[in-house]
Amino acid sequence: MLNNKQKKYLRGLANSLRPLFQIGKEGLSFNFVTTLSDSLTAHELVKISVLKSCSDDVYQLAFDLSSETNSEIVQIIGRTILLYRKNRNNPKIEVPNS
Repeated sequence: MLNNKQKKYLRGLANSLRPLFQIGKEGLSFNFVTTLSDSLTAHELVKISVLKSCSDDVYQLAFDLSSETNSEIVQIIGRTILLYRKNRNNPKIEVPNS
């Protein structure tokens, strides 16, 4: 579980990131979740854009993605979701402890 200081740090890092994924009218699929999980392993911090054509609720999508990939929701702004999952074997982002 991330505390507020850690989330603030990750939001700062994500400021320069472009969304790696887009969720459209098809919504979530098994392949999307698998690819997202692989990307979280590689990058640890992933930004996802939800297109206007997607009829699903952004907050529900974020919760579903977080639970499916065992990641944490760092932030939801408008139709953009920011997820974080630490890579236990080869961490790339050093998150402050407290």
